[in-house]
Amino acid sequence: MDGGFDYVIADRLSAAGARICVIEAGGPDRDPLIHVPIGVGKLHQRRLHDWGYDTEIENGLADRAIESMRGKVIGGSSSINVMTHVRGNRGDYDRWAANGCAGWSYDEVLPYFRRYESWEGGEDQWRGSLGPLTVSRFRTGDPQFFDALLSAAQDAGFPINPDYNGARQDGFARGQTTIRAGRRCSAAVAFLRPALKRGKVTVIGRAQATRLVMDGRRARGIEYVRGGTRAQVMAEREVILSAGVFNTPQLLMLSGIGPADHLRATGIAPIHDLPGVGGNLQDHLAVTLSFHRRATGSFHALMRADRAALAIAQAYLFGTGPATILPGGITAFLRTQPGLAVPDIQFFVRGTAIEADWWFPGIRPPYRDGFSLSPVLLHPEARGRVSLRSADPRDKVRIVHNFLTREADLRSFRAGVRIARDVASRAPLDAFRQSEKSPGAAVAADAEIDAWVRRTARSAHHPSCTCPMGTGPDAVLDPADLRVRGLEGLRVVDASAMPDLVTGNINACVLMIAEKASDAILGGIPATPSSAGAAPVP
Repeated sequence: MDGGFDYVIADRLSAAGARICVIEAGGPDRDPLIHVPIGVGKLHQRRLHDWGYDTEIENGLADRAIESMRGKVIGGSSSINVMTHVRGNRGDYDRWAANGCAGWSYDEVLPYFRRYESWEGGEDQWRGSLGPLTVSRFRTGDPQFFDALLSAAQDAGFPINPDYNGARQDGFARGQTTIRAGRRCSAAVAFLRPALKRGKVTVIGRAQATRLVMDGRRARGIEYVRGGTRAQVMAEREVILSAGVFNTPQLLMLSGIGPADHLRATGIAPIHDLPGVGGNLQDHLAVTLSFHRRATGSFHALMRADRAALAIAQAYLFGTGPATILPGGITAFLRTQPGLAVPDIQFFVRGTAIEADWWFPGIRPPYRDGFSLSPVLLHPEARGRVSLRSADPRDKVRIVHNFLTREADLRSFRAGVRIARDVASRAPLDAFRQSEKSPGAAVAADAEIDAWVRRTARSAHHPSCTCPMGTGPDAVLDPADLRVRGLEGLRVVDASAMPDLVTGNINACVLMIAEKASDAILGGIPATPSSAGAAPVP
């Protein structure tokens, strides 16, 4: 389990009376750093509750391997992500439908987005207000800076969008986040906790799935290892894989389902040749332009170790105080050239230095404060692959993205870098901006920007698409119900099912996929399409 998306299914199916067993590789989500929003920095810095994946050496990234964090804990990646809630663009889902995924147009998926969310802005034709997942606007302890940033963006000619998950996506906007009452609202909090109360859901924790139990072409159950002991759990009806973009194709291939030649080369006898398993790997790549601030912001003072410790305790115990507020708060979706069907660059804006860390007088000096704008490449042309190293389930998969091997991807990044500099140079930020720290004024020509991007780019942690639904020869899943093609009793419901990347963070999209899948599993009536927002699915 990767993103906690099987918890959506567990919630919906248990409410209908079904019994569900969840195999979870991670342990309990008791760590306060998971639940206190400000703790996300330490989760990432120390790679806590993480599978520990890194890519292979990427030639397009100046021969670097980069980290590829995925959550290994109750709640999966929804327990360690940055809590930003982005549905994507209408054009993403209409593109899916046009390219062979019938039933996945924006009008058809909108009711599922609305069904699971409780939006603090209230219900309208775009937003839901009665769902289990709380979605709220980012709050900030540095309002003057973020107001100035929005003014600078407007001065640069970009619109300010009141709700990028509403009628339109383009422009700069205040972010939206999955924080409820000052704490992270993960998939475990929103969906698993209510499901467990019904007595229909069993969770087997710290158990790593090792293969599918197959009866011919029908999946019968899951084999797993827990505490050194091998065991099996058999399904009465069907098996649903929600192991994530890396572990789902791994589990399929370990079970003999995937590219036959690769399986034979790894010592695995193929039982079902599916060339698309593990292919089509995509991820959002990001770079960060950082600037020194003229004076320290409020977050800098909070990072004094004694204050941080007290704030974390207050947030964990009471859901109040400065540790419930992240130093981000602004995002943007921009088209860097005319004629694009959807935005190709997203921005993350951070109001403090990227080196922000705890400090204390006489023990550890404070960091120099700053702010940053991070362009994110939303629709890379490059495609990668996840493959097995061996037939041993304990061996991590081989991850190759082929990042920045296409000129179009570099071209979008160059445009994003120049937009970031333009916005940061505007008069409304004069009171905050001192100088550009990275990449620095000396990096200006196309070749210099390209080299800097290759040296510094990192994953935005949105890997997906390795078991894509569709109708082509490399499609792994039937878009009608997310069943694995050519097999019975087996579905995939996670980010690997996406045919291509959506325009923004992917957590919201995959929650929608899980909601839609739950209707297919229950055999319910699909959501009614609507051009302006259907009522929540009954």
